[in-house]
Amino acid sequence: MSSLLRNRKIREIVLQALLVSIVAVVLIGMVVNTRAALDAQSLTTGFGFLERSTGWDFSFSVLPYSISDSYTKTLTIGILNTLLLGFLGISLATIIGIVIGLIRTSGNYLFSLLGTIYVEVFRNVPLILQAVFWYSVVAHLPRPKSAIEIGDLAFITGRGIYFPVFNIALWSVAMMLVLFIGWLLVLGHFKRTLASGRYHSVRKIGWCLLPLLCLALAWFARIPDTPLLDVPALKGLNFKGGMRMPPELTALVIAIALYGGAYIGEVVRAGLMSVPRGQIEAGFVTGLSPYHIFSRIRLPLAVRAVLPSLTNQYVQLMKATTIGLVVGFSDFFMIVSTSINQSGQTLELLAILMGGFLLINLTIAFVMNAINRRIAIVGYEVKS
Repeated sequence: MSSLLRNRKIREIVLQALLVSIVAVVLIGMVVNTRAALDAQSLTTGFGFLERSTGWDFSFSVLPYSISDSYTKTLTIGILNTLLLGFLGISLATIIGIVIGLIRTSGNYLFSLLGTIYVEVFRNVPLILQAVFWYSVVAHLPRPKSAIEIGDLAFITGRGIYFPVFNIALWSVAMMLVLFIGWLLVLGHFKRTLASGRYHSVRKIGWCLLPLLCLALAWFARIPDTPLLDVPALKGLNFKGGMRMPPELTALVIAIALYGGAYIGEVVRAGLMSVPRGQIEAGFVTGLSPYHIFSRIRLPLAVRAVLPSLTNQYVQLMKATTIGLVVGFSDFFMIVSTSINQSGQTLELLAILMGGFLLINLTIAFVMNAINRRIAIVGYEVKS
């Protein structure tokens, strides 16, 4: 026995097994005590409540909803609302961050100063205050009769932003996304297998055919007896038709985009500055123009350098969507909070909330890490 304990690997296995046993005993004790406390207070446990109807309504839903729907559908709508907010906020934050990163690394002193001021202001003001501020601004926009028009297609009002929408089935949108991702995968395969000239020809033809396929799919999936494009129009005191982006969602998207753009701008700036000066000078020596040096040398290397940090920012911004509660937006966190008040199933709903955000953020990390591994240069950022 003593000879076995002298073996380092055996000792490590024993210690790890002991640690796992202690953690398991503690968790089992917590579960037993919790169940005993709930039974003492005559509180039911389990997830059977998910099939009951909620009996309450909320302000915004990406899917048709009524108060007779179950908690399962209500929580699903909450997740979809959060995903919509996160997608819009992160997308705009990325665009703003790239612009700010480019401005801060430019040789123009005025542009660089403006970029620095933007970063210092929006990065150091709490996101929750920015959300409240922008909600106050959006809520005081003109009424529908005095709406701000954008080309007779979109209208900005205090009741929300109205814009055209295609009258197509939701499954067709998923099919378009599948087509786009599939084409990117096929394009990557062609890039590895075809000669340079043939690859560029196939790429041009594919990018021309893809919009036509999507348009044909949209026409095929058009809702019967409706126009393909539903444009909002003022009727009475409000707009009819199209789609409305409520003020709560608008304010949160602006706040997350501006706040996240400040952080992403710094990440982009660091990535651009990390490109070795020698590679840029080598581009000048070979006769490349400043545009080609930026697009073929500096930007690709910067993208590879910033992806790990960008993943952290995306996860943080997705978690930041929980501030929707302060302006009354029906995101996942708010719907779970309301469900706890209505059903009393605190532990179960908190577990669903944590599991939902864990799944979303792990998916973001997995996708970004896969992209990072895909575009990494062996010997530059990672080792094979």
